[in-house]
Amino acid sequence: MASGRAALDSNPFDDPSVQSAVHGTLDDDLEASPFDTDSLNAKGGLGYAETLDEDEEELYPTSTHGTAPAHAMREDDIARRERELAERERELDARTEHMRKFGRNNWPPFYPLVYHDIDAEIPPDAQETMRHIYYLWLLLIATLIWNVPTVIVMAISSVPNANFIGAIIYLVFIPPLSFMLWYRPVYNGLMKEHSLFYYVYFLFGGFHLLFSLYAVVGYASTGCAGLLSVISAFYNGKWVGGALAIVSSLGFVAQGAGNLWYYRIIYQHNQEKGHTFAQAKAELASHGARAYFLRGSRV
Repeated sequence: MASGRAALDSNPFDDPSVQSAVHGTLDDDLEASPFDTDSLNAKGGLGYAETLDEDEEELYPTSTHGTAPAHAMREDDIARRERELAERERELDARTEHMRKFGRNNWPPFYPLVYHDIDAEIPPDAQETMRHIYYLWLLLIATLIWNVPTVIVMAISSVPNANFIGAIIYLVFIPPLSFMLWYRPVYNGLMKEHSLFYYVYFLFGGFHLLFSLYAVVGYASTGCAGLLSVISAFYNGKWVGGALAIVSSLGFVAQGAGNLWYYRIIYQHNQEKGHTFAQAKAELASHGARAYFLRGSRV
């Protein structure tokens, strides 16, 4: 009886189960906030936010945000390089075909027969002189071309002794002969500094100066519309023929005076370099005329 009373009088909170509930020793998770993600993560579980981020990465790849423009730019760059490569291949094919047909020849451009490159072959200190001589040669060709219709117009308009057949003959023969006999020699002379080329130029360049004087005077029967042809045309009232003949006369005067000027310069250059006629004869005897005309490597 006494023991039962003592049990009733004891503290009900001394029960071990009650103490563990009071001091939190049973299950701390019951008191934790159900919205506390840190506690969930601490337990090793995967948070909802992390799962959502991974899902977003799978549903929305990063290429749709930042790398799509970069990818397009790479494709444009590749396409541009392919176009440039194709263009280079076309140029190489054209160059190869050109070399197959003509070798190294590059002049005249419409049908290359010889190799002509002042910048590549002529020494820098002589390039300006050579380029001006080249322009004078082109002026000669242009004047001969202009001369043909001028003389034809004068013949049609009954200017006395207008010889258009002579004008056509000049146009056919003078351009190739002048190129081979005096233009090419001075070109090769400045390039290689051989006496032979200079003295060939002096010989045939001198003949060309005499022809220029002949063309400038321009007798009506000669086929050159020079100063006398101008006077004859205007004297007979043929104003159109006279006007055309003035242009032709100026062309003959300009190219003749220019060639005379550079003839003197080339002669001085020849003297400064010490070239002699004896050296020219020795070179001709050693290499022969064939090597000169074919521009052999020995000359």
